[in-house]
Amino acid sequence: MLEDRTTAAPSATAWPAAYPRGYAVVDVETTGLARDDRIISAAVYRLDARGEVEDHWYTLVNPQRDPGPVWIHGLTSAVLRDAPLFPDVAEEFAARLDGRVLVAHNAVFDWQMIAREYARASREAPVRQRLCTIALSKELRLPLPNHKLESLAAHYGVVQQRAHHALDDARVLAEAFRPSLAAAAAGGVRLPLHECRPLTEWSDRPAPRIGQQAGHGSYRPGTWRPSRKRPACPYPNPGRYEPGKRLKQGMRVAFSGDTSVERDLLEDRAAEAGLHVATSLSRLTSLLVTNDPDSGTSKVVKARQYGTPVVDEAAFGQLLADVEAADAAL
Repeated sequence: MLEDRTTAAPSATAWPAAYPRGYAVVDVETTGLARDDRIISAAVYRLDARGEVEDHWYTLVNPQRDPGPVWIHGLTSAVLRDAPLFPDVAEEFAARLDGRVLVAHNAVFDWQMIAREYARASREAPVRQRLCTIALSKELRLPLPNHKLESLAAHYGVVQQRAHHALDDARVLAEAFRPSLAAAAAGGVRLPLHECRPLTEWSDRPAPRIGQQAGHGSYRPGTWRPSRKRPACPYPNPGRYEPGKRLKQGMRVAFSGDTSVERDLLEDRAAEAGLHVATSLSRLTSLLVTNDPDSGTSKVVKARQYGTPVVDEAAFGQLLADVEAADAAL
């Protein structure tokens, strides 16, 4: 049973009417971070509209491949050999997600892994919105040293028992999310909800050659999905990124060339951190992310012309972990 750590919770009349009616706090352990990696365990804590725990669920999943970093998650091939396949647990998993906001720490990653598993099973995950607890902690301006789960847990006095075990990570996150939700409601804070667009088909075939018809919509390796337009960034552009300093919400970030992490995933992470994802590069662009700064792509060429700072994917990932909040509106 989770302890009620909230104090001075908003009254029934004060609770924001626009807040969701229920939440599914989720954690998944995976064979890795790439688009073709698989889920090996999953846990869900279901919470009602005010953050009260309704129930929890946990399962192992046989990934039908090497389990990846066993030294992190502790799940060996022997442990997973007799576990159910994802299609075998997809229905029960879906029942626990249906009609709720998916809540996770770095939610875009958990969502992408879940969406891909459902697409592989020729199904669609019943999730329409997600909430990242990293983004929520920034909205609440919590005094955290970093945005790791253990730091958020320590802030609320939640004790981790088995880090990188899906069930315990989900429990810890649920305990930390509850007072965060209560604080947001008491302060009338807008929850950082983001739309989830389920994949409609999965393909492991390589990207089409230049000039080859890719079918309807925009192509990404391993996925077919419709093109999408992101909502406008709510923060003003504070200017260019200064090497050695932090990124700041509202900065315009452009991407060029191949990335090891799926481009949509990188862009979603940037957007959820409060950055403006730009499709082109201009004098207003704060930063260009590319793994090939010597290439002759139009964005790289313009970055040289404009003096736009350039970092690689790994450096950008580190910068995303600690994005400075936008200046408060006057």
